[in-house]
Amino acid sequence: MSRIIAVICALVWAFAAPGQAQELSGLARVEAAKSGFSEGWRGSVTFRLGLSQGVPWRVFQLEAPRRLVLDFREVDWRGVTPETFGAAEGIGAVQFGQFRPGWSRMVVELTEALAVETAALAVDEISGAAQLELVLDPVSAEDYAALAGAPRDPRWDLPEPALPMTGAREARPDWAPVVVVIDPGHGGIDPGAERDDVNEKTLMLTFARELRDTLRRTGAFEVVLTRDEDVFVSLERRVSIAHEVGADVFISLHADALRHGHATGATVYTLSEEASDKASEILAERHDRADILAGIDLSQADDEVANVLLDLARLETQPRTELFARMLVKQIEESTGSTNKKPLRHAGFSVLKAADVPSVLLEVGFLSSEEDLARLTDPNWRALMAGGIRDALQLWVQEDEEMRALLRQ
Repeated sequence: MSRIIAVICALVWAFAAPGQAQELSGLARVEAAKSGFSEGWRGSVTFRLGLSQGVPWRVFQLEAPRRLVLDFREVDWRGVTPETFGAAEGIGAVQFGQFRPGWSRMVVELTEALAVETAALAVDEISGAAQLELVLDPVSAEDYAALAGAPRDPRWDLPEPALPMTGAREARPDWAPVVVVIDPGHGGIDPGAERDDVNEKTLMLTFARELRDTLRRTGAFEVVLTRDEDVFVSLERRVSIAHEVGADVFISLHADALRHGHATGATVYTLSEEASDKASEILAERHDRADILAGIDLSQADDEVANVLLDLARLETQPRTELFARMLVKQIEESTGSTNKKPLRHAGFSVLKAADVPSVLLEVGFLSSEEDLARLTDPNWRALMAGGIRDALQLWVQEDEEMRALLRQ
């Protein structure tokens, strides 16, 4: 079985080769009527995906949790929902969307050990329409574990493994602008929280652009966005971008929705291995789960040596982060009057693990709250929020420099 998977991964790119029969034009559209899951003999499952034209593609499987991952040259998913594909025994949740510029990804959770037995993309030579068909057969847990594994560079957007920065950051002149990395949460295949016709990934990208403009107008900040379009960016890549641009501070923007209980108002999170409360722990787990469902599992990424170096770097960074978090809460309260009753919390968010960069995660509000939803979709309110963040950054830069000067003495 593992041999079959290896052959598929090696050959599915044939459509990208010169001499193909059909010239690609525009995006391939998903044909809903020709797509879906169906059950076969002895627990097998067939998946069919109808496309308006052939595209380069690949398939692989992962475990912990078990997933089927399909990558395509960018596909137009408009009008398609997870329900479009129906249901079958052994098939769990389905996610799909843009994964990186020019590429789409579909991820199928497997509730049972099902392995790809055959996979083929047939293209009509006259119309150019294509039909992808996968047949998955039941296997033992041991056999599934043996065949599961991603092709080379499965994470696509992640940096090469490297030791964390342990030396002093390169000094910049006093007149140089402060580098702020703004991280709009989610994106692409991962929509984040959704309510009615509003989703977190779009709302936070809009606000990130507005905040960028607000900061740039001061003339004191250089602003970098971890994504400036609707694409998936892994958690590790977001942190890597902060390192690559020499960030002075990192702000991750979110607007989650709670499944249980009620929360309203802005909340600022800093990193801690132990969450300040159960809700914060669940929130961090959900955010990190997006990477796992998209075919990225970073749970084994750290080693003991790297962790020691990270802890040493955080000895200096953590007090600076806490200072910024407190200022952020204060200025948001003064500018908008809408902070959470417990506005300063901590949890183990992976996106906050840049040990040498002060980093916070800001839940601008909660889509599960009627009050927050109204505020988040109001551009005038968002302008007030952006102004509060700007004021907090300006105050923090001044006090942080004074604090570091005292430490150097």
